[in-house]
Amino acid sequence: MRPLEGMLVVDLTRYLPGPFATRELLRYGARVVRLESPEGDPLRDIAPEWDASLNAGKESVVCDLKADPRFGRALCSRADVVLEGFRPGVAERLGIGASALPDTVVYCSLTGFGAEGRHAARAGHDLNYLGYAGLLADTAPALPPVQIADLGSGALAAVAEILAALLERQRTGRGAHLVVSMTHGAHRFAAHRLAGEPRPRLLTGGLPRYRIYETADGRYLTVAALEPKFAARLAELLELPGIDDGDALAARIRSKPLARWLELFDGEDVAVGPVATLEEAAGVFGSEPPPGPPPALGEHTEAWRAELGRAD
Repeated sequence: MRPLEGMLVVDLTRYLPGPFATRELLRYGARVVRLESPEGDPLRDIAPEWDASLNAGKESVVCDLKADPRFGRALCSRADVVLEGFRPGVAERLGIGASALPDTVVYCSLTGFGAEGRHAARAGHDLNYLGYAGLLADTAPALPPVQIADLGSGALAAVAEILAALLERQRTGRGAHLVVSMTHGAHRFAAHRLAGEPRPRLLTGGLPRYRIYETADGRYLTVAALEPKFAARLAELLELPGIDDGDALAARIRSKPLARWLELFDGEDVAVGPVATLEEAAGVFGSEPPPGPPPALGEHTEAWRAELGRAD
């Protein structure tokens, strides 16, 4: 499915959230051009493997927006979608804000805290956004293993907003200026809990049937037998009177290695599974390899200068 075939996306962002979002738009068929500073996205040096995975199949154009704003504005004006991650006000000062572009452009500002309010100009990264959003309260000081705000309430939320705006543009002919706040979005992930909790710390160890347990070989097993039918069958297979005694459940699971438990539970409705390594998971659930090599810094600059020059 390539619903964005023929559409041009210009990505002004750096690091993780923006490139993850435009990788998704690329997967939907869009042509994605990274507009980078002469130094390039810092991720190229900090984590070159991540950069290669996120940006394979895209194009790279180098432009010093302070010295040559006209080129950057011309490229963005050609786009169907522009994604930027500057602090509020910076894109406007560089001459590539939403108001400087045609009103057909879907312009998405990917921010930490939104475009307005006391936190709008605050520096931050994923961990800060999650802390402000209230998502770490039950587990601090433990660190989340993936960037929930960057990727979930940032990148994927931006993709959803952009796709909705493109649908609206089909109806009205007009683009939109979208503002995505990673902190506000992360808070929405848990805001339903404000109405009340069925059990204290339900998701973070408060319920024995919803925990992670160590096996005999030092691996781990996830147990999420919330429904009574799952709980009853799991108790039968474990030869326990029930599974609401966390100590008894932990001792039983610690009696065998992970592979033995997985063999026992295979084909059973018990809502139990392994804590797989990333490599193990990739072998079963991994996606297709990246679409070709990542672009070298500025690889497509001259071609785009020539293309935009002909348009002038």
